[in-house]
Amino acid sequence: MKFFLPDSQDLVDPTFDFERERRSVARQRQTDDLYAHEIFSMPAFDGLLVSKGIVDGFGALGSRYTAAQRHRLLRRGAPEFFRLERAPHPLKIMGDCGAFTYVAEEVPPYSVDEVLEFYGNCRFDMGVSLDHVILEFKPAADTPGSGVEIAEPVRDRQKLTLELAQEFLHKHKVGRYSFEPLGVAQGWSPKSYAAAVKALQKMGYDYIALGGMVPLKTPELHMCLEEIQTVRKPGTRLHLLGVTRTEHLAEFSRLGVASFDSTSPLRQAFKDDRDNYYSDDFKYTAIRIPQVEGNPGLQRKISSGQVSQEQARRLERACLEAMKLFEEGRRTVTQVVEVLMEYERFYDPDTKKNHAPAYEKTLREAPWRRCPCEVCQSLKYHVILFRGAERNRRRGFHNIWTLYRQLQRLGLDTPQEPFTESRQPSHRLKAQARG
Repeated sequence: MKFFLPDSQDLVDPTFDFERERRSVARQRQTDDLYAHEIFSMPAFDGLLVSKGIVDGFGALGSRYTAAQRHRLLRRGAPEFFRLERAPHPLKIMGDCGAFTYVAEEVPPYSVDEVLEFYGNCRFDMGVSLDHVILEFKPAADTPGSGVEIAEPVRDRQKLTLELAQEFLHKHKVGRYSFEPLGVAQGWSPKSYAAAVKALQKMGYDYIALGGMVPLKTPELHMCLEEIQTVRKPGTRLHLLGVTRTEHLAEFSRLGVASFDSTSPLRQAFKDDRDNYYSDDFKYTAIRIPQVEGNPGLQRKISSGQVSQEQARRLERACLEAMKLFEEGRRTVTQVVEVLMEYERFYDPDTKKNHAPAYEKTLREAPWRRCPCEVCQSLKYHVILFRGAERNRRRGFHNIWTLYRQLQRLGLDTPQEPFTESRQPSHRLKAQARG
């Protein structure tokens, strides 16, 4: 099973000094900052998923790309734009339309011709047909006499998605595009998904992406895959678009899933309240030491005179010093947690959360010391600090690397030979964590 990492222009600054928390004045973001595949000497994923909606932006969701970046991507192509030559093994790039960016529209804002041109100009290896996402899920509609009705606009979205897939495949052949086409199946129930897969196979697709499944719970997703099995041809591969239930991938593989994409390992690093750092068998809570200037709630209290800025900075510095001394073996777990909780009670006095037990486990087991990935080896304890984009994003990269190792242990992916020494990426993270 192949893992595609969705691109959202997540890069890290190799010049960032974690002790002084400063960047190099000579840093050039586009040329100096690193993608995840430029950091690791071993594979961390099999490819990238690049969405037209992310590149172009739509409506209230602006583009993650600057105008210059977008022009460079279209002019030079994705392999050069993402510097794939620096990856530790060959990466594939899949393109899709980013249907969730225009979910509120009656019809997609793009034409099939525009999508094909985008995929072709970017030199993608695979391209997903233009689709319109369905967010309703009513499995009871599959039961005759249930009385559950599916609104006509919902049925129209599936019909339109299949019509666009037919047009996409036809124009792909006529235009002799080199990328592999994937048809999208949208549905509102297990049987409706199976019907869409059957229709796509009849058109000629043997690689089918299952869309609209992000909101589904694991049992619902499983129901759909089981029903699809009744119509799936032996050579048909399935791709799960945006599915984050990575703990069930072994079962999904049995049901015909050949690939998936997920931002969950990256996002959990700084969006989850508990599961921030992946290890082989556990997800640890990162140590929260918010920046005084970077915490909106704390800044409001300081501005209104509710709390002292001087005291906030003193507590912040005390936490950072305690973590540094802990790493040096000069502070105990109990001593560090006491300092951390004093700061937490200061910046979030109304919270009902108590991170103390989770912090104790994280510090007692210190998982970053056992991890061989480049992020943990170079950052050391900084990787476990929930503090600023540079630490948080690197922790997300570590999570991606760990997930990929888990896939390999499950036998869901075949490790590829690393590059020879002359082709390996230059790992510029090694000298970052000073002191």
